[in-house]
Amino acid sequence: MLNNIGLPGLLLIAVVVLVLFGRGKISSLMGEVGKGITSFKKGVAEGNKELGDTKADETARDVTPADEKDKV
Repeated sequence: MLNNIGLPGLLLIAVVVLVLFGRGKISSLMGEVGKGITSFKKGVAEGNKELGDTKADETARDVTPADEKDKV
């Protein structure tokens, strides 16, 4: 059903949303969406950094028991 909207349909939807909510409300909403995206990207970058630090720590230590090392 929604596969055939096209450009004219999207423009019509945008105009209806603009009329219903007003320019100020949409502008503030888009600002909040932008802040959310920025916060999400920052969180992902911090998570990747934390995982990288954890991986480096894990690969530096050998936790294999001494009797298990002899079997290899």
